[in-house]
Amino acid sequence: MDSRSQLEAYLKVLEDERQLSPHTVSAYRRDLNDLTAFLTDYLGTPDWDWAGVDRLTLRSFLGWCLRRGLSRRTIGRKLSAVRGLFRFLHLEDRLPTNPARAMRAPRAEKRLPGHLSMSETDAVFDLAEAGAAENDLKGTRTLALLELLYGSGLRLSELQGLDWAGIDFKRAQVKVRGKGRKERIVPVTQKALIALRRYEPRRRESLARRESDIETDPLLVNNRGGRLSGRSIQRSVRDLVSTAAADAGLSVHSIRHSFATHLLDAGADLMAVKELLGHVSLSTTQIYTHTSKERLKKVYRQAHPRS
Repeated sequence: MDSRSQLEAYLKVLEDERQLSPHTVSAYRRDLNDLTAFLTDYLGTPDWDWAGVDRLTLRSFLGWCLRRGLSRRTIGRKLSAVRGLFRFLHLEDRLPTNPARAMRAPRAEKRLPGHLSMSETDAVFDLAEAGAAENDLKGTRTLALLELLYGSGLRLSELQGLDWAGIDFKRAQVKVRGKGRKERIVPVTQKALIALRRYEPRRRESLARRESDIETDPLLVNNRGGRLSGRSIQRSVRDLVSTAAADAGLSVHSIRHSFATHLLDAGADLMAVKELLGHVSLSTTQIYTHTSKERLKKVYRQAHPRS
C-alpha cells in the first residue's frame, strides 16, 4: 500500500472500529493532510513512504506549524493525530519503529472557558421564556433546548442527536450519546421537563407536515418535521445570548461551561461534575476549578478594603 492508502486505512479504523464521530474523523483527516503536504515539500518528492519519516522530520513538521502561526493547542491536536497514525502503522507491522512515540506536544497555554454569570443566565432565560409565551414552534423549542443545554450540560452534538424517546419524564433523566459514541445518563431539571411538555404540541404539528415517513422521532424538529440542524441550534442560542448578555460574546458551548462552573461554584463535587459532563479524564474537568478561583480572586480584589 502507498502512503495515501495507509492513511485512508487508519481513518477507516477511526470511523468503523473506534466509532468516532464524522466531525472528529474530518478533523483527523485535515491534520494528517497537513502532514502529508509538509512531507511532500520537505522530502522533495510526492513518492515518499512512511518508513522514511523519522523523529527529526516530525519535529520539523511541528516547527512548520509554529511558523504558520498556529496556536500551541492546535499543534498539540495535530501531533495527537500524528501519534495515532504512527501507532497504527507500527502495530500493523507497516513500520519497524514508531518515530512519534516519544514526541511531546508544546505546552498549551491555559485558557479559561467562557461562561455566563448568574445574572446573565437569568436574563437569557427571561428572554427565552418571553419567546415561548408566543406558543409557536420556534419559541417553545428554543426554551426547551436551552433548558437541556444548561440544565444537563449537554454538548451541541448530543442535543442535536436526541430522539424524543431518549427523555425519561418519569425518572427525570436523559440518555445521551457522547464522544466516541459512549452513552451516559444525565439528570433533567423539572423546568426542562415543563419546557419539553410545552413544546411537544408544536413539535407534533411539525411532524405531521413531513413529506415522507421517517422512522426516527427527533426531539428537536424544524418547520418541516425534520431533525433540527446543529447550525440552527447555534443560531437560536447565539441570538438569545447576544441580546440578553451583549458583552459576553459566547456560544452554545459556553452554556455547557456555565453549567459546570455554576455547579462547582455552588459546591458540587468535581468527580460528579466530571461524570455529568461525560469527560474521560478528570484533568479536563479541572479547568472549571480555575474559573471559579479566578472569580473568587476578582471578588476579593474588588471587595476587600486592603486588597
